Amino acid sequence: MITKITCRLGRCVSTVACRTTQVRRFLHGAYFRIQPSVQEALMEGRPVVALESTIITHGMAYPQNLSMAREVEKIVTTNGAVPATIGILRGQIHVGLTDEELQFLASSKNVVKVSRRDLPYVLSQGLSGGTTVSGTMIAAHKAGICVFVTGGIGGVHRGGENTLDVSADLTELGRTPVAVVSAGVKSILDIGRTLEYLETQGVCVAAFGESREFPAFFSRQSGFKAPYHVQDEEEAAKLIASAMGLGLSSGVLIAVPCPQERAASGQVIEEAIQQALGEARSKGITGKELTPFMLQKINELTNGKSLDSNLALIKNNARVGSCIAVALSKLQKATRKGNLPRQEDTTPPQPVVIGGINVDFIAKAQNPVILGGGQTNAGRVRRTFGGVGRNLADCLSRLGLTPLFLSAVGKDEHSESILHYCQHMDMSAILQLERQSTATYCAVITSAGELSVGLGDMDIHQQITEQYVSQFKEKLCRAPLICIDGNVPLSTIQYVCQLAREHQLAELPSRLEDVIQTAMALARPLLAHLCCVVVTLGAHGVLLCGKSLGGSISLRPAAHEQPAAASLCATHYPAIHISREEIVNVSGAGDSLLAGLLAGMLAKHDTDTCVRMGLLAASLSLRSYEPISPAISAATVSWQQVQGKTWPEAKVWKMD
Repeated sequence: MITKITCRLGRCVSTVACRTTQVRRFLHGAYFRIQPSVQEALMEGRPVVALESTIITHGMAYPQNLSMAREVEKIVTTNGAVPATIGILRGQIHVGLTDEELQFLASSKNVVKVSRRDLPYVLSQGLSGGTTVSGTMIAAHKAGICVFVTGGIGGVHRGGENTLDVSADLTELGRTPVAVVSAGVKSILDIGRTLEYLETQGVCVAAFGESREFPAFFSRQSGFKAPYHVQDEEEAAKLIASAMGLGLSSGVLIAVPCPQERAASGQVIEEAIQQALGEARSKGITGKELTPFMLQKINELTNGKSLDSNLALIKNNARVGSCIAVALSKLQKATRKGNLPRQEDTTPPQPVVIGGINVDFIAKAQNPVILGGGQTNAGRVRRTFGGVGRNLADCLSRLGLTPLFLSAVGKDEHSESILHYCQHMDMSAILQLERQSTATYCAVITSAGELSVGLGDMDIHQQITEQYVSQFKEKLCRAPLICIDGNVPLSTIQYVCQLAREHQLAELPSRLEDVIQTAMALARPLLAHLCCVVVTLGAHGVLLCGKSLGGSISLRPAAHEQPAAASLCATHYPAIHISREEIVNVSGAGDSLLAGLLAGMLAKHDTDTCVRMGLLAASLSLRSYEPISPAISAATVSWQQVQGKTWPEAKVWKMD
């Protein structure tokens, strides 16, 4: 029997491995792919700016849309940030696009305009599309990108009080904590009602620059004042950091006026809008088709002046947004590296647990067969309290160690029950959030105890942010032990690991030898029950642990007891070197490795050949946009291919 263990070594002891594991988990699943340059920037805490793709797919004609997209990315890079254009290609959300992918979206005719409501359908059907402000915010937030630059957001359409035509951009700003940098609201909309709606959604809106005048996309003046005002990128960064630190679920809108020399006349634009609206009504154009029609028509009516303004404001927003992202990154790093409080804390050091709280509903069927078709099944339903972090903190508290528990719950009936049940724990630091639901999990199990179906609502775990945790910096630095639930955001894990390194709170292994020693320690207990354990080490390759006789570890269980001369060993096989530029997808590499290894076993090859067939398969998938490379075949992953390649020497480590 072969048991594949993907050792989450980094989650326990290694910052680098921890970051890799989390990025793979959240961004390289079935629905997400992150470009290597963006992934690296996120891991290192460098500024990243998200960019939408609807402007490419539906906002401008080819090839002007492509040249615009390239130029905007260049502006972001020039101003010190990493661009991450977000789009959907063949049913997968891409965070960061290659030039070939930009060309594909720019030149394709049948791509979809994708907002929040469209995401499930587009992904399930394997379609491609451009993400709107709403769709881009969702992807950016899940990727851990704080700043998103666009041209202008959607809003309440003119006559919206009768048609209820309100853009999903507004509700997204009310529920997704991302800072959006735009030239205000598109001037074809009802700007006054849009600002009122944003207030209702709890969105902090601030004009950028010298004036509080809220910009109207093509024009610098709308006749409305923004609620707040930030003078420059440093003030904007402080505003965004404050919103993030509070753990608010809503976003921030930074409204940047179009450059004076390229702004269009408000009167000219308004006349064009009225004419375009009349034509749209006569043609029955509504919904998500209305905005592209209006922008195109206004461009025609203004002899291209509106398009000139559009291009100018997009480039200006990219510049301003990049500067804000850089300032925010500097502010966050300064917060991480801030001096410890001078006032000495005389309270005894306390362990800290950071993680999630769940309310679990366990429904166990009474009869052996669960009836479908909407029928009610007899059974017992019980509510319990769980979550990896909560369970650990609970158990430690019962053992008399009482850790400080950092977590997040909603302000609802579930949170009241949790706080009552957990009175024996230190829940003083728990974050209680308005308009958020406490995490819940529901499991339906058969009468035999097997899971039939499980449902989870655990989005609130993403509110256990770096900003929230950093409030307890002194306690973290004094803690004899810190435990982190792997379900918290990547940036939070990064922060704690960085804190440990800066204050010498833990010795984090970085050398290959140290990583292997830890892997062997984790594998050793399993070898009491298994003939061998395969540990994947990412870029470090593979570690094969088991009983060695005659210098080789057998992948197959022996038909009879192995002689006493067999000893426990670990053999390290280095990975095939692949440059960072060549890696396009890491989500299927581990699975490809295991499949290649198993194929070698079934062909009765020796252990070295089996493992190296796995490494060949993994290297092909790392270079493929698909999780499992279509290039994998019996010809490309074979004994012959292994024999024809020069391999780094495998090193053997004794485990006895």
